[in-house]
Order: sequence, then C-alpha cells, then structure tokens
Amino acid sequence: MWRDVTGIRKEWLSKEGAQRAGWIGVACLSVMLSVMLVACDARGTSEDGAAGSTKAAAAAANASGAQTQKVSSADSAAAVPAGGQTRAQVFESVRKMTAVGKQLFFDPSLSGSGKLACASCHSPQHAFGPPNALSVQLGGHDMRQQGLRAAPNIKYLQNVPAFTEHYHDSDDEGDESVDAGPTGGLMWDGRVNSAHAQARFPLTSSFEMGSNPRKVAAAVKAAPYADQFRYAFGQHVFDSDDATFKAVLQALEVFEQTPELFYPYSSKYDAYLAGKAQLTKAEMHGLQLFNDEKKGNCASCHLSQRALDGAPPAFTDFGLIAIGVPRNRALPANRDSHFYDLGACGPERTDLKGRDEYCGIFRTPTLRNVALRKTFFHNGIYHSLEDVVRFYAQRDTNPEKFYPVVKGKVQKFDDLPKKYWANLNTDPPFDRKPGDKPAMDESEIKDVVAFLKTLTDGYQPDAPEQHADAHIVSSK
Repeated sequence: MWRDVTGIRKEWLSKEGAQRAGWIGVACLSVMLSVMLVACDARGTSEDGAAGSTKAAAAAANASGAQTQKVSSADSAAAVPAGGQTRAQVFESVRKMTAVGKQLFFDPSLSGSGKLACASCHSPQHAFGPPNALSVQLGGHDMRQQGLRAAPNIKYLQNVPAFTEHYHDSDDEGDESVDAGPTGGLMWDGRVNSAHAQARFPLTSSFEMGSNPRKVAAAVKAAPYADQFRYAFGQHVFDSDDATFKAVLQALEVFEQTPELFYPYSSKYDAYLAGKAQLTKAEMHGLQLFNDEKKGNCASCHLSQRALDGAPPAFTDFGLIAIGVPRNRALPANRDSHFYDLGACGPERTDLKGRDEYCGIFRTPTLRNVALRKTFFHNGIYHSLEDVVRFYAQRDTNPEKFYPVVKGKVQKFDDLPKKYWANLNTDPPFDRKPGDKPAMDESEIKDVVAFLKTLTDGYQPDAPEQHADAHIVSSK
C-alpha cells in the first residue's frame, strides 16, 4: 500500500514534473520544441503569466504533419523540424488553431441537441467552470439528461501529469523513494491524459453534448468558420469524418492552452507572492490555517507555496484521494440504492475495475478560482465554500451534520461501501472522533474562505470585484 497521499508532497511542481505533463499526443514533441522555442517558459511565472505556447506549438506542428529530430547541443537536446518548419510557421499554426478552437468551444451546433456548447458548462466568466449551482449540468438530446458528476474547471491543467499508479517526485524536488500513489490524469477519475482525449467524452456522452464524429464533422462543414478550419488543418481535413473529428479535438486542445486565458496566474495571491499586494488580516490568518498541519492542513494536497524552481503553486498535488463526501440523493443515478460512483475504479473509468484500493478516490482539483464555483466535490453535494470547509473541519467530530441519521445512528460515509473504507484519508483534520474539538471553529472557517477568495484570477487593486476572464463573453 502506498503512503497516504497527503503530507509529503509539499514541493511537487518541478521542471521534470512539467515535462511529464499528460499531453500524450504531443508530449515528446512538446519537450523538444520547448528547447527550440527557448524564449517560452512552459510553466510561466506569476509576474508574466504562464507561457504554455510550447505545448500548443507542439500540438500545431504535430497536427500539420511536421516531424522533428533530436540533435545534441552544449545545453541540452534541441529540436529541428525535419520538414523545414520555422519558428514563425509553428506559431502561425498555433494562431490558426487557437482561433478555430475558440470558435468550436463556443459552438452549440456540435452537440446533438444543437443547444449545448463546451462553454455552456465551462463558462469563461466562471474560470471555465459551471455557470450555475446545479449539482450536475443538463445535457443530452433533449437538454434534460443528468450525468453523475459536477462539471470541473478546466483552467490550470497544463501541468497535470499523466496518470500513474505509483508517482515519485524527482530527486531534486523531493524524496524520490516515496511512492505518492495514484496521481495525475484528467477528469474526476484521472482516466485520460490529454485535453484532446478529454474533449471526446463530453462531445459523445449521451448525457452531455450527445453527439458523434459524423454529426460533429457535419456541423463543422456547415459552420461559418468552415473555411477557417480548412485553412488551419489543410485542404484534406474534410475528406473523412474521422479526420475532421480528430482535428476538432486537436483545435480544442490548442485553444485550451492559451496562457492568458487558461493559466494567467493573475490572482491576488500571485501578486502577494510577487510582493505586489498585501493580504488582509483575515486573508493572512486564513492562509496560516490553510497551511497549518494541525488545523486545516489544506496545503498537504493543495500546495500553496512556490516550488523550489520558482514555479507558481498549483494548489493541487494532482493526486487522487478518498474523503467520504456525502451521497447526493438529488442525482437521478443515486435513486438506485445499489449504485455507487466509485471514482477511479468505476463506473466511468474501466481500466481499474475490480481494484479495490482505487475505489472511492477522485482527483484533487486545483483551488485556483474556486470562489467562482457554486457547486463543489465530484457529486456537487455542496454549494458554498463555507459548507465545504466546514465538512473538512467537522466530518469526524460532528458527522450528524453531513450524513443521514437513522434510528439515532449516523450513516457515515453513505456514498462508499464499507469494504472500501480503508481507502479513506485519515490525515488531519480527518483524525478526530465525535466529541473531539473540531479542527477549526466558525470564525476560522470564515478566514479560510477569505483566503480562498484571493485565488481568483483577474486581480486589480483598483477593481477588486472584477472577475477573471470577464472579457471573454463570446466566440466573436
């Protein structure tokens, strides 16, 4: 068994970790191009923003058929386009694909109903997360279908590593001998490793966009941007539905790596780390509670400090963890008392089916822009940050506040069969029992929430209420 996911990975985000980011379709090319395009920093900083255009450049080069070869240099391996593609050509490919990807992202005609776009569930005004307080968004052919899980935010995914059952830090950044357990991957259960693979699921899911490659291809061919799409991908992109669909997924991936939109590192906390802003008394106290291993202990999974190489904190260790979130009985699937959403071991993910040690674990999301959300946890059970923090602080001291009580007995962990309870996290603040003092009182919970609000992008000292991405309101 691995060690507990929390408590050790305090300094995770390393250069090696970034290079292992899970863009499987472009990973090798990305690493080589990141050397060739030396002016671009794949992770960025809080001062000038994360410039992930190297990965986008790699995707564009890959999509346009460019091939590269490694050559040695005094510094490190460099990449030379075998087909003679210049830096300018690479970035022109990025520009074209980003523009098309943005059009696709906002286009409801890609869905089976013709009414649901990517942006419908991943609203730019809400940090590319859900725009409302619904536990699960509505979709499908009739726009009435509900799935199993809350729509996640899709910002700050550029450094998520590919899923692995046994993750080890680099020796430079941590203790390489420590097995951090299941880590990485996208979606709540970590089942895909690239944005283009991720995009396929909502496009084709019967309870989300409810489409298929043929319908998507037809929609793009009929779209006002069809010529723009052909210009980005070549004259033969419409020769087959499969080629068109793959190009759609690639364009969405490239768009979702636009640094200023998807990982700007422009929150008040980033300004604070750069010495350009001061936290209020409540925010500073909230940060201290967030980091305190005997109080919130939030930073054990949601890393809050710069990495040793200066990279901005990701506010996630990318691990998968079980915390025993209460069952959301409002979800249609949960009307079946025998049904359980077990995260990494199913039902949506199938490769780990039957592996009991993976049951009940879900991906640890970043807390950046968390204050813009109105629904929380994988099943959307809570709708305020105060309730979320209170659950952490009082899950074990006051379980009756969160779980059903039947005949005087609390039905704790009611959304996880008892045979999987060994997977539940018991690190602080989950190390207490009924009758013990909660890890934080109501005043402290309030201060932690105040700190979490400093993680919202788009910080302007003269306009503190401005929301991130407010300038992106349509595909125009």
